[in-house]
Amino acid sequence: MNFLSPPPVSFLVFDPTGPGNYRKPLSVPGGRWGELRVGWSLSMETDFPVASIMPCQNAQRQLSNSEQNHSLPKQVRFAGGVEPEPVAPQLKLLPMNDQIRELQTIIRDKTTSRGDFVFCADRLIRLVVEEGLNQLPYTECTVTTPTGHKYDGVKFEKGNCGVSIMRSGEAMEQGLRDCCRSIRIGKILIQSDEETQKAKVYYAKFPPDIYRRKVLLMYPILSTGNTVIEAVKVLIEHGVQPNHIILLSLFSTPHGAKSIIEEFPEITILATEVHPVAPTHFGQKYFGTD
Repeated sequence: MNFLSPPPVSFLVFDPTGPGNYRKPLSVPGGRWGELRVGWSLSMETDFPVASIMPCQNAQRQLSNSEQNHSLPKQVRFAGGVEPEPVAPQLKLLPMNDQIRELQTIIRDKTTSRGDFVFCADRLIRLVVEEGLNQLPYTECTVTTPTGHKYDGVKFEKGNCGVSIMRSGEAMEQGLRDCCRSIRIGKILIQSDEETQKAKVYYAKFPPDIYRRKVLLMYPILSTGNTVIEAVKVLIEHGVQPNHIILLSLFSTPHGAKSIIEEFPEITILATEVHPVAPTHFGQKYFGTD
């Protein structure tokens, strides 16, 4: 008579020897029940049954491997599963994760409704803005907690502002205000000349002391980079140093980022993705003019 081995069974057991009765997953191969002995006892510290395990060498090896796997750092993944060629150290990308990847996918999907598009775009913008603020200088400080204890922390230095390149750059203004309620925001309107196809500045309004400030320049899509280059030129004309400019963007092409950095090597660019094809429909879809 042939007997079929039962399938493997997975247990979530408590190790009483570990810190805080640490939970450890354990898979027991079918038909080999003698390799694991489980007994129940009452823990005086937790007041609930705790499984005491006495695994054989094979089971102990599985526990050891499980601990090693949990200690491995999560691999950084890139768009399309392929690591892009480095453009320049001035270009900083947010570490790719499933959350960012899904937001990028929804934004690029032509079947996405405008409501879902705006919702996901605002979430992605917030992530970029938060990281952009992390690039600003800060000083160390000590505060007193409500319980009277001292806490050593940091505070950002004053003298920052935002500048949006109209119109798509205005989509990022609210994300910046959500993080910095009182921050001042300037605007630049740049359009391509119908005859020469070159970017031309039509309007610019900044805080009067912008030359003393760090500038978060906002423009979600970097395709050719020409619009941003013209905007940076206007900022420089108003006394802003290129190394005081942090460009916040969502999507960039390799050509767009490279063009900007070649023109202004001291500028910092922050984006979520570098891809040969940029979602140039972003502004029209976000503002409902598509």
